[in-house]
Amino acid sequence: MSRPRLLLADDHTKTRELLCGLLEPDFDVIAQVGDGNALVRSAEQLSPDVIVTDISMPGLDGIAAAGAILRRDPLARIVFVTVNSDLSLVKCGLATGALGYVLK
Repeated sequence: MSRPRLLLADDHTKTRELLCGLLEPDFDVIAQVGDGNALVRSAEQLSPDVIVTDISMPGLDGIAAAGAILRRDPLARIVFVTVNSDLSLVKCGLATGALGYVLK
């Protein structure tokens, strides 16, 4: 049985590396990107099974990127992993259709 293919987005390289290390035992991390525009492009090109993304990123933020991805692929599975605990951001993130919101 193959493992789920995961796309990881965070603008901090060290954080991406740490998250990748945590997720690799259960997922095939197929790409890592550092901004929202690259996230949207990679999601379209790679069709990952799961997307894990930060919210605060240069260019397009994670919420806007998630919205763009979900408009193209309503079945995309997106989870936010972020330091932002503001309830309005949680609501906004989940309103895009994302499946979860995890605090770092």
